[in-house]
This record gives sequence, C-alpha cells and structure tokens, in this order.
Amino acid sequence: MSETPKVITLGCRLNAYESDVMAGHARDSGLKDSIIINSCAVTNEAVAESRRQVRKARRDHPDAMIIVTGCAAQIDPKAFALMPEVDRVIGNDEKMQPASFDPEFLTHSEPIRVNDIMSVTATAPQFIGSANQNITQSQSRTRAFLQVQNGCDHRCTFCIIPYGRGNSRSVPAGEVVNSVKALCAQGYKEVVLTGVDLSSWGGDLPGTPPLGDLVRRILKLVPNLPRLRLSSIDPAEVDEGLFEVLTTEPRMMPYLHLSLQAGDDLTLKRMKRRHSRADVVRLCERLKTARPEISFGADIIAGFPTEDMVMFENSVSIIREINIPWLHVFPYSAREGTPAAKIPPIDGNIVKARAKILRETGAQIKAVHLKSRIGETDMALFEETGLGRLPDFSLIRVDNPPKSSSLAMVKITGSNGSELIGQIING
Repeated sequence: MSETPKVITLGCRLNAYESDVMAGHARDSGLKDSIIINSCAVTNEAVAESRRQVRKARRDHPDAMIIVTGCAAQIDPKAFALMPEVDRVIGNDEKMQPASFDPEFLTHSEPIRVNDIMSVTATAPQFIGSANQNITQSQSRTRAFLQVQNGCDHRCTFCIIPYGRGNSRSVPAGEVVNSVKALCAQGYKEVVLTGVDLSSWGGDLPGTPPLGDLVRRILKLVPNLPRLRLSSIDPAEVDEGLFEVLTTEPRMMPYLHLSLQAGDDLTLKRMKRRHSRADVVRLCERLKTARPEISFGADIIAGFPTEDMVMFENSVSIIREINIPWLHVFPYSAREGTPAAKIPPIDGNIVKARAKILRETGAQIKAVHLKSRIGETDMALFEETGLGRLPDFSLIRVDNPPKSSSLAMVKITGSNGSELIGQIING
C-alpha cells in the first residue's frame, strides 16, 4: 500500500470530520503503512459493516497496521481487539489526541486504549485546535463541517450513541469563531456546524448560552463568511434566538434538518423523544410563515417496535403535512444495550415495506418541491461534482459549471425529479 495513512470512515458527518483530524495527526506524526477504520455503531448493520471493512482492509493490505476506532470500537473494544486482522483499538476520546498516532507510541502501546467515555469532560482542545489545518487536506474548499459539540445527555430508547460518545460537551464560542475565521481564510464558502446533539450546544458552558447565541456570534464576528448551515437539530431545542436567526439572517441558509424519528405521539413517547407531533408541525409552520423559502429535511425510523398501521400512517402524513423533501429513512434495527431492543420487534418484511413507503413519499414531495422552483433565480455554491447547491439544499445541474467553490447566480429552467436543471446568469 501507499505509505500515506489511509482513513476509512463509516457513519455520520461527525465521523467524517474526525477522520479528517485523525488523518492530519497521522500525517504530522509520520505514521506510515497504516489503515485507520473509524467505525459506526448506530445500528447492528453499521457494526457489521465496520467489521467487514476491517477484514477487507487486511485482505487488501496484508502488511499494514490496522487501527480501529469510532463508536463501535468505543462501545465494544474487546470484540474488535479479538479480530485477528486488528493491531490496535483506540477510543473516541483517544482518537482526537495527536500522540495516539505517533509510530513509536503505537508500537509499544497496549492493544486496547479506550477510556470510560462518560468520564470525558474536556471540550475545545480535541475538537478544534490544529484541526483547522488538517480539515483542508481531504475536503474540497467548498463546504467545511465544523464540530462544535459532542456527546448526548438524552437517552432515546433506540439509540446506543451516548455510550459511544459520552455526555454532552460544547466547544466555547470563542474557539468556534476562531475556527470559522480560519476556515474562511482557507477559502471555504460554507461552514456547517455539526455535533452529536447540536441543539444542546452551550448547556455545559458558563451561563448555558443557547445555540442561537453561537450562530449570531459567528455571523457578526465573521462577516466574510458567505453561508452558514446547521446539521441535524432536535425540534424540542430550537430557542427563540435560533428561530430569529433562521428567519432573518440571509447568510443563514434556509434549511433545517430535523431529528424527527416519528410522526405519532405514542411512538415518540416510547422512543423517549421530547417533542410531540404538534410541536414539530407548529415549529415548521412558524418557520415557513416567517421565511417562506425555508425547506426541511428529517430523519425518520420505520417499524419501531409496537408501531401499528395507524402509528405508521401518522409518520407518513406528517411528512406530507410539513412538506419534507429531504428525508433520511432508517428501517428500525434493534441495537443490543438499548431499552427498545427488549421490546418484541415487528416482522422484518413489514419494516422494509414501511421504509419503502416512507422513501417513496419523500421522493414525491421532493419532486414537487423541485418543480415549484422552476423559473426562479438563486445563488448556487458549486461543488467538485460540478453540481451547485442552492440555499434550500437543492442541487442544480448546469452546462459548463464554474470551478469548485464558486458562487454563481443561476436561472432554474427544469427538474429531473431529483435535481434541478438551470443555467448560469452572466453578469
């Protein structure tokens, strides 16, 4: 294999951000002939895929040092250490420390280095720090995902992630602002704030500032940042300051991805979510009234244990009621160690069928949303793919697209159902 360390990322955007940081640490330390697998534990299938990637890495690179980290490794380090393909297992806290990738240290370290993640209280040093430089090595200078929060204090009955990430910790606002300034200086046109439970940012900081305060501070102190976005948000934690900035600040992109999970109140209660169906509908109606161009994405689970047809239809209908074009559907998969795993599951074929219906519903709404935009003009940020990303998260395809990271005004002339079609407006 190439001497340059290779990082294989599974799971969420937060893992992708942290993979960039690890790649930088490994490079800076002079680590060679190694593969770092950043695992995911969100479902049993995610853990199985992590293990498959380990075996594949060993087949493809028989002489490389294989290091496994990430949420699956944090939750069950012994299982990965017992795999004959694995040389070292390091935890989610350790993976952010530059010393973990020092070749001399790795050679003499224990096979497993995984701390109790619930004991981790540190904030900014492992999240930001020198990562600003590392992140540019593997991402284009179009969009940067910036981790400002980690961990989760809530215990949804289907979710194992708090045991892989620990309790909620926030990066202080000053550190975040400095990081955004650095990213702008490196050429990024858009920054996406991300975290495990992003909307809980600030709860552990002095004065418990809400997320809206952080967003307003970024926009005020980094005036040369063209675009700011948020990753997934808990509908129960949209504070009034965040609502105001979402609806009044033009540099705040008019798009909100909701951690919805279900549209039925009894299902939400059994999931131990903190919002009701009415809460989400009311929030989205308020946002749409204040800023009509705003669009929504959502995560939703199909086939949660005890979900009957009425409960399922409530999830289908909320997608239509709110108009959610950008839908992430997850067929329920019992995760050992979670309360929901103790509830008798629904038949797997029913779960798959319901997931298919949810995806089809989302695709129909997306097609209608895209069609409604034909004839409009908007500003697109062009990516390495040649596609442009509009503020409402729509993608647009044009002839002769400008170079990556260019902002250009476009005229929307058509849609193919999944993307918009348009042309650059010169001048």
